[in-house]
Amino acid sequence: MELANIVPWGRSFEEYRAMFELSEQDLNKRILGCGDGPASFNAEATKRGSKVISCDPVYRFRAKEIRRRIDGVYPDIMDKMRQGKGQYIWDSLGSVEELGRVRMKAMFSFLSDFDAGYRERRYVAASLPSLPFPDAGFDLALCSHYLFLYSDHVGESVHLESMRELCRVASEVRVFPVISLDGTVSKHLSSVVTALSAEGIDVSLRPVSYRFQKGATEMLVAKAG
Repeated sequence: MELANIVPWGRSFEEYRAMFELSEQDLNKRILGCGDGPASFNAEATKRGSKVISCDPVYRFRAKEIRRRIDGVYPDIMDKMRQGKGQYIWDSLGSVEELGRVRMKAMFSFLSDFDAGYRERRYVAASLPSLPFPDAGFDLALCSHYLFLYSDHVGESVHLESMRELCRVASEVRVFPVISLDGTVSKHLSSVVTALSAEGIDVSLRPVSYRFQKGATEMLVAKAG
C-alpha cells in the first residue's frame, strides 16, 4: 500500500459514541477499532481510561507522513463534500465548513497521540480480512465506514471473511453503516447476515442516534454463539 492511495478522514470520539451507541459500560470493555485511520477515538478514549487498540494499514507510516497526506487531500475532500452536500444531514454539524473543523480537530488529536500510541501498541498496522490478534482477544470490535459502505469496491467474499475474522477476535462486533456510498442498503448485507446466522452467530440490525449520511441509521451487530 502506498500513502498516495489513502484518503485520511478521521472521525471524533463523540461521532464514534453515536455511530456505535457506545455506553459507559461499553467503554469499559476491551475494544478493537478496525479501520480507524486518523480518528481520535483511540486517543480520547485512552485519556478516559478505556482500553482500545486501533488497526489500520495507514499506521505503517510515520505521523509526519500522515500529516502531509491529510494536508494534501483535505481541499479535495472539502470540494467533494460541497458538491455532494445534498447526500448528508446537516442538523448537528451545520455546514461543510463546520464538518471540516470537526474532522481536522479529530485528526490533529490522533496525530498528537500516534507516536506514543504506536510504541504502546495501541496503533497496529493491519487490515481485514486477516488480523494479528488472538481469538476472543476483545470484548467489542468496531468497524466504521469500510465494510458495506464500499460494496462496489469490496466483494461479497471479502465482506464475509472480514466479518468472520472480526467475530473471531471479539465477542461482539458492530459495523456502521450498512448502506453503500449511493445511500442504498449494501448488496452484500443480506447474504452476509444469512451466512453468519447459519454459522451460529447472532446477527441483528440496531438503530443508532448518529445522523449524517442520508439513510445511514442502523449498525450491524454480530455476537458469537
